[in-house]
Amino acid sequence: MAVVTMKELLQAGLHFGHQTRKWDPRMERYLAGERNGIYLIDLKQTLFGVEKAYVFVRDLVAFGGNILFVGTKKQVQDAMKEEAGQCGMPYINERWLGGLLTNFATISSRVSKLTEYENSKSAGEFEGMPKKEALQISREMEKLRKNLGGIKGLKKLPDAIFIIDTVKEHLAITEARKLKIPVVAVVDTNCNPDVVDFPIPGNDDAIRASRLMCRVISEAAKEGRYINSRTVLSYSQVSDVADENVEDASNDTTDRLSQPQVENNEEVVIDIGENFQGIDPPKDGTDGTIPDTNLGQVGEVNEVELVDESEGA
Repeated sequence: MAVVTMKELLQAGLHFGHQTRKWDPRMERYLAGERNGIYLIDLKQTLFGVEKAYVFVRDLVAFGGNILFVGTKKQVQDAMKEEAGQCGMPYINERWLGGLLTNFATISSRVSKLTEYENSKSAGEFEGMPKKEALQISREMEKLRKNLGGIKGLKKLPDAIFIIDTVKEHLAITEARKLKIPVVAVVDTNCNPDVVDFPIPGNDDAIRASRLMCRVISEAAKEGRYINSRTVLSYSQVSDVADENVEDASNDTTDRLSQPQVENNEEVVIDIGENFQGIDPPKDGTDGTIPDTNLGQVGEVNEVELVDESEGA
């Protein structure tokens, strides 16, 4: 089943580009033509880019990775927050703080400060503060929550980032390329696709188009999480079966060791004698004796028994 259909791309308006006077020549290979002064994007290549990005994100998350959703345009903010929240991924939808990736240690300290403020407020510590101090801390907390609330669960650098409108989010692109973090992005006719690892040619201004692309990447992340959970479950099941087999083998060994052992040669002689009863002597003229090499009494006893049987016959 296709990740997304051509009909959905058409209905969302992903084929509409910018005006012909506002374009990047490097996007020419993704264009299908021009109409009424507006470039039209080839949706076949859009479909190919969507499927390629979907597989990459799914496999990345399946192996325990995470992807950062980035979109600060007004048309994209709500979709980014909703879809990233549904798949449990971090997001930035208000403002990209310079150094968020390249200076991640400082950003992490500010996130820790936000968590500290929220814990203090939930514990009722603000009520015991002077009003002016509590108001200042509340304002700082709201500011941090607005800019960093979406990455509170981000404990390390993301393994990839998903961007809508690479022109507006050029700082995020620059930092990701500097740290060699893969970039998945929707590129319009005014964007440079060469700075993106997994470009998805399409309209990055329409609300429906942006929401559709966010939903596709979110579905890929959710599928990757499902695969990851099933893989961990299968590994645990294999481990349990292996532990049971080891335990059974250990019990079997203990039982065998607890059985009585042969203490002298008499028991061996009796057993061998019983096993040889009813066996006719050989017909080649020999007396049917067992060679006494390394056998001692065993060969002598068996010889007597076999001779007696032959005489009785």
